[in-house]
Amino acid sequence: MSTAITNGIRVNVTTQYVPSQSMPSARRYVFAYTVRISNEGSEAAQLRTRHWIITDGNGKVEEVRGPGVVGKQPTLRPGEHFEYTSGCVLETPRGTMHGTYQMFPSSGGPAFDAEIAPFTLAMPYSLN
Repeated sequence: MSTAITNGIRVNVTTQYVPSQSMPSARRYVFAYTVRISNEGSEAAQLRTRHWIITDGNGKVEEVRGPGVVGKQPTLRPGEHFEYTSGCVLETPRGTMHGTYQMFPSSGGPAFDAEIAPFTLAMPYSLN
């Protein structure tokens, strides 16, 4: 699991290899990741955009940017959380992901990037 806290926004990520959708003989490794975004701060904030950096086991880097997460741009009041599950396909049995969520405070203060700490995507029993 990875955890990061930025300006009261905590981001936890857990991962899981999905063998039923993977095909190692075709260099297709599917991973699911579950993200829980919690507002531990004192004011509401809305998640507007995401930025992921995905690195496979060969060092190939892919960046993904876009609005919201799973089609939503949730606003989290203090004490609230939002959780979703998404997926990633790699050509290698191991890789990493990290990134940011751009958050907009309800007070109209400056937007900030909530960090998503690096986490590993790994097929069980795979070697580096």
